[in-house]
Amino acid sequence: MASPLDNPAWTSLTGPHAHFAERHGQVLRYRPDVATFVALPDRPDADVWSDVAALAGPGGIVPITTPHTPPADWEVVERIDAVQLVDDGVRVAEDAEAVRLGAADVPEMMDLVERTQPGPFRPRTVELGTYLGIRRGGALVAMAGERLHPPGWTEISAVCTDPAYRGLGLATRLVRAVTAGIRDRGEQALMHASATNTSAIRLYESLGFRLRTRLVIVLLRVPAHAAAGVPA
Repeated sequence: MASPLDNPAWTSLTGPHAHFAERHGQVLRYRPDVATFVALPDRPDADVWSDVAALAGPGGIVPITTPHTPPADWEVVERIDAVQLVDDGVRVAEDAEAVRLGAADVPEMMDLVERTQPGPFRPRTVELGTYLGIRRGGALVAMAGERLHPPGWTEISAVCTDPAYRGLGLATRLVRAVTAGIRDRGEQALMHASATNTSAIRLYESLGFRLRTRLVIVLLRVPAHAAAGVPA
């Protein structure tokens, strides 16, 4: 039986995050101001690339997780080797210093993401789940939160720390605190990371996450002709 983690964007958008979904034919995506993910069904038919083009528009950049093979005339902008990790005994702990972040904190969150580059983050990403932050001198210096939500699972994402405050264990504390909240709902935590980010992977494994699988994310550019005349 397939796991919801095998196609987590799809199972999120057809499940707990359905209210964030936009659809064209077979293809789903998050609203662009919420997240960047585009999701294809496990067994798409030949029209699926027309549906992708209709959603993304001419020249749009689309992240697709293998094993889907695009048409030959779609430009491969980048290939990203990644890993998926799952909770395998994380020692969770709430954190008295961690505060819940919301819409009013988005400018600071976007600034921290811009400076630390933990991965894509959009103005409404904070709506996907619980985001916790740690402040020092009133400034947001570290955060982590919830993103994809396959049934029974929640992804921890946007784990980042201001360079001036690294080495203090803030990311560890926040990951444990976010995992605690996920466990309290009766769910399990997962994470994704670039395969080249070995320091982050080592940290997550030391906290009790284990490697579940490796995957490749391909960033594709929609050809102008593929979307011509198709409403986005």
